[in-house]
Amino acid sequence: MVLIHKIDRIKNYISFLKVVTIPFILLTLLISTYSNASPANNSTIGVVSQLGYVKSLLSQIGPILSAVLFILAGIFYAIGQLMTPEKKASFHTTAINLIIGAIIVAVLSFTSTTLATASTHFLSNSTLK
Repeated sequence: MVLIHKIDRIKNYISFLKVVTIPFILLTLLISTYSNASPANNSTIGVVSQLGYVKSLLSQIGPILSAVLFILAGIFYAIGQLMTPEKKASFHTTAINLIIGAIIVAVLSFTSTTLATASTHFLSNSTLK
C-alpha cells in the first residue's frame, strides 16, 4: 500500500512538472529575447538566436529525454500489471501518455533543424515587409 501511495505521488509530481515547465520555458525565452533587444539592434536577431539555442538544446537533450520517457513508460506499465484493475488502468494510461510524449520529443528533436530554419525564414520575411 505504501508503494502505491509513493507511485501516486510521483505521478502527481510528473503532471505538476508538465504544467509548470512549458510556461516557464516560454516565459524564459520571451524575457531573454526582449532583454537582448536594444533600439539599435533588431529584435528579430534576438528571436533568431533564441531559435538557434532551442534547436541546439532539442538536438542534444531531445533523444536522451525521449529514451528516458520510454523507460519510464515501461516501468509504469510493469508496475501497473501488479495492481488492482482500477490502478492498472491508471498506470497504463500514464504509460501511454509517456510514450506519446516520448514520440513527440523524438520527432521535435529530429526535426528541430528544419523547424528552426523555417521559422528563421518566416521571421526574416515578415520583418522585411
